[in-house]
Amino acid sequence: MTPFIFSKKKLTCPIVYDTIPLNKPIGEMTFIVFDTETTGFRVNAEDRLLEIGAVLVEGKTVKEKITFQTFSNPNRLISREIAELTGITANDVEQAPSAFEAISAFFDFLGENKTDCLAGHYVSFDELVLRSELKRTGYSLKMPPSIDTLNLIGYLAPSYDMRDLERYAQIFGTRMYPRHRAVNDALTTAYLFVELLELLNDRKIDTWGELLRVSGSGGQVP
Repeated sequence: MTPFIFSKKKLTCPIVYDTIPLNKPIGEMTFIVFDTETTGFRVNAEDRLLEIGAVLVEGKTVKEKITFQTFSNPNRLISREIAELTGITANDVEQAPSAFEAISAFFDFLGENKTDCLAGHYVSFDELVLRSELKRTGYSLKMPPSIDTLNLIGYLAPSYDMRDLERYAQIFGTRMYPRHRAVNDALTTAYLFVELLELLNDRKIDTWGELLRVSGSGGQVP
């Protein structure tokens, strides 16, 4: 498995799966659960990054005091709909860093916390946000697979077929925070994630290799 790799300029993410033994207990791992807010859903076209939020999870414990948050200047108008949904206004992002700078700071946070793996809810969208923004500045981003809570839910409860984070938090009885701000959604996802890890543990899925397998990343495991 490969780390984050950028073409042209040198900017790397410290996550390297090759160094993690497949038999490493999940309880000994460090995850960063992250979320993004954007100006809309067409992030590979006209929409842009507004905010990145993240929280540390050690094993199966959410470390609420270890969080990351940054706005990003989208260099475009924020629609009234998005401003009302997220509470993010032009004043919040006017002096914010560029998307490249925001993502770089996020990667620094991962390195400072010796992150083993990223996780998120419908995380493929958040990965697309990062890739699209970096592509605009001439970078090609290659990512190791993040753990998606949707895939874990699909393994544990395949009858559920939806994407709504709040609904899943209600179903699994986990802690919820006000929606549509990146850190809050990351915190809600983090508590859902650790509950899913506990349920997986009940099924004797307690190692890194097994987590990759049931999360749909099993094809990456030798």
